[in-house]
Amino acid sequence: MATRHFLTLLDLTPEELSYLIDRAITIKTRLKAEGPVYAPFANRTLAMIFEKSSTRTRVSFETAMAQFGGHALFLSPRDTQLGRGEPIEDTARVLAEMVDIVMIRTFSHAGLETYASASQVPVINALSDDYHPCQLLADVMTWTELRGSVKGKTAVWIGDGNNMCHSWINAARQFDFKLRICCPEGYDPDPAIVAGAGERITLYRDPREAAKDADLITTDVWASMGQEEEQAKREADFKGFQVDEALLDSAATDVLFLHCLPAHRGEEISQTLLDDPRAVVWQEAGNRLHAQKALIEFLLLGNVED
Repeated sequence: MATRHFLTLLDLTPEELSYLIDRAITIKTRLKAEGPVYAPFANRTLAMIFEKSSTRTRVSFETAMAQFGGHALFLSPRDTQLGRGEPIEDTARVLAEMVDIVMIRTFSHAGLETYASASQVPVINALSDDYHPCQLLADVMTWTELRGSVKGKTAVWIGDGNNMCHSWINAARQFDFKLRICCPEGYDPDPAIVAGAGERITLYRDPREAAKDADLITTDVWASMGQEEEQAKREADFKGFQVDEALLDSAATDVLFLHCLPAHRGEEISQTLLDDPRAVVWQEAGNRLHAQKALIEFLLLGNVED
């Protein structure tokens, strides 16, 4: 099979993404019933390059490889020649001679694309400034587990038009659901990414209007990594965009709430929202493990029927 990369959700077809969701649910079900007995990656190595800190990403990828019988190798700029100015393409070519697959959590999406263009092994985007596609696999998996097919349903994004918002836009495009995006003025997502999803996307300014009768509501922190100096300004600009229990009350009676975490209680969400039974963020976080297992398996082995 030709080398495939996963830099955005658009790198796979809708059919392949649907397969991944179904496969992730199967992997999760079998793990809970049988334990980690399925180990297709004996002697396989995942290189994990981290330029941004992480909890869920590192733990989920390392655990995925361990449970699948393989090995995960943690690399940071402090520990590699990347931190001393080695060209990205050179690092990609070297690692491709030594490992089976690479995961990168970084700032520059363009740099990630440069790396992938020189790599002879699959490259996974574990977060860049523009996209976070692995999180969306877990999000759609969680929504599907709890509510069935997401096709034709309505999700609402409230907050910054950031990398998570961009990936939700691509998810609406690939999984064929409607997405209402509610941002303050000046914080809209990239218009080209919005345009790619066509009529599935609607922009709002009023969170209450956006949330009305929605099937799912999601948000993210107001200041992402690298934006800490903007915290005070963003808190002022995002006033009125907090997701709370009352906002969920205006949505569908079976609405779900997702958050990629970590959450800042008292800012983008109310202090008590994560205690609400409609908030399924712990299941969502755990599904990173299973969705990424399905992704790694697909990139290395293709479709698996067992």
